[in-house]
This record gives sequence, C-alpha cells and structure tokens, in this order.
Amino acid sequence: MDRPQFRAYFLHPRFWPLWLGLGVLWLLVQLPYSVLLKLGRGLGALMFRFAGSRRYIARRNLELCFPELSQAQRERLLRENFASNGIAFFEMAMSWWWPQARLQRLARIDGLEHLQQAQAAGQGVILMALHFTTLEIGAALLGQRHTIDGMYREHKNPLFDFVQRRGRERHNRDASAIEREDVRAMLKVLRAGRAIWYAPDQDYGRKQSLFVPLFGVQAATVTATTKFARLGRARVVPFTQERLADGSGYRLVIHPPLQDFPGESEEADCLRINQWIEEAVSAVPEQYLWAHRRFKTRPVGEPSLYKKRKTRSAV
Repeated sequence: MDRPQFRAYFLHPRFWPLWLGLGVLWLLVQLPYSVLLKLGRGLGALMFRFAGSRRYIARRNLELCFPELSQAQRERLLRENFASNGIAFFEMAMSWWWPQARLQRLARIDGLEHLQQAQAAGQGVILMALHFTTLEIGAALLGQRHTIDGMYREHKNPLFDFVQRRGRERHNRDASAIEREDVRAMLKVLRAGRAIWYAPDQDYGRKQSLFVPLFGVQAATVTATTKFARLGRARVVPFTQERLADGSGYRLVIHPPLQDFPGESEEADCLRINQWIEEAVSAVPEQYLWAHRRFKTRPVGEPSLYKKRKTRSAV
C-alpha cells in the first residue's frame, strides 16, 4: 500500500469535530507518563460503567477461560482489564505523536537477535502477536528497533484512517501496512525476507478455521499461520509485550522461533498456537482484549456461549 497522503478534503466541516477531538488528545498526551496512566485508569472506570455490552462480553470470556477463579477474583480482573483498555487509549496517542526518543525511554526489549538472525539469513518472519491492549504501543516500540510490516484494516472514517496509518508507519520509513485480505502481498513481503506483525487469536468465522481447545473451550482457530509459514517460507516468531506494574514502561519479548513449524497437520499447528496463547495471556490476563467475542463461532449443533442482553443498564 502507498504511504497515506493528506488531502484537502480532510478540511471539510464534517471532519471538524474529529479534528477538535484529536487536538484535545494531542494536548493531553503531552502530560507526564505517570499522569497518563492515571487518566487512563479513570477513563477505564467510565468505560466499565457505561459500556454495558463490552463489559458483558469480557465478563463472559473470563468465566469461560478462568472457571477456577472465584466470582470476586474475576470481577477484580475485569475491572483491571477495563483500566488497561483506558490506558491503551492514551498509549495509542503516545505511539502516534510522542517524540521517538521519549518513547524509547519506556522500552525494554528482549530477544531482538531472533529477528536479526532471520533478517541476516534473508528469511521472512511471521511475528506472531496477540491482541493485548498494549498492542499499539508495543508495535511502535519494536518498530523503532527493527522494521516490521503490519496487517491492516482500513478505518471507515478517512481522516482517522490517515492519522492512524501515519502514526503507525512513522517509526520506520520502509514499513508498510498490508490489507488483511491481501494474501498475495503478505506472501510477497515474507518471501522478501521481511517481518510482519500478525495475530491469530481472534474469531474469523468457520470458513477459514478449525475447532481446537482454547482454555478448555472449543474455539474457531484460523489456519492462516500454517499457510503463510509454508507458502512464505517464513519462521514463526512469537512476540509479547506487557505494561510494567511499577509504571516504568514496557517489556517486549521476541521469543525463539517455533521449531518444526508447520507441523504434521493444520490441526496440530492450531492447537500448538492456542497453547502458546493460553500461556501468554495467563501471564498478564488483565492486559488482554477480552471484549472480543472469541467463542462466537460454535461447532455445528452447539448453542451460542453469549446471550443477548435485553438492557444496557450500568452496574
């Protein structure tokens, strides 16, 4: 995809409210990091109170994935998760607009040699990530140290799409955003020996998935990781990031490449990926994106795991 270009159309009055909102956010994000963390937690508390449908989905996912926890423990985890979502809003703006030197001071990166070794060998890398609330800033921090391309879904609002893409691509000049459905471009990037951010942890429907357990629940799991690795002749390198509890920044980990991947079958590969997801999410469950209907697609004959809510009343 070409680099995003500013258009005079973005000055149309229909975009003025968004320009105003972006301006206010830009001003807020100039505050100290410690203050932004507190503001984020406050925003998360508001989201918890008023985002009834998302609160229900996240609560239900926690029930399904952590049945061993008491209701009180899951409720505390749920509130912390919404706090993390609120902080993520400001992390997004930080990654778009903070000076790179200011961002770099927050990052600790382990395992960068795994990407460097693949690059030296001319081998593409599927940087297998997850939908943590820290994904935006995690990709930005890693992008400052190593070129990574990313899977991309165009935003419906063209101005927001421009700002988002420009913010995401600014950390390395030759990075590119690839449409999520553009398989040919994905394979071209991998065969060129580049690294691409890819997350296989969401429900994309029955057509391109197999059902394998995730936290003990049958989950529609995409087989694309196997296909991309095989056709792109690429290594699969797990990548995680976490917001440090002491407020000092972020720890990013590039894990060793998966050995013997692809394996004997797509089902075995999907199971292996889900087992890794369980391990990674369990390390920092409060920072995962639980508001996604991960178990929406069910095996034939199984009822839905999510019930329709009749009201949106706050808790």
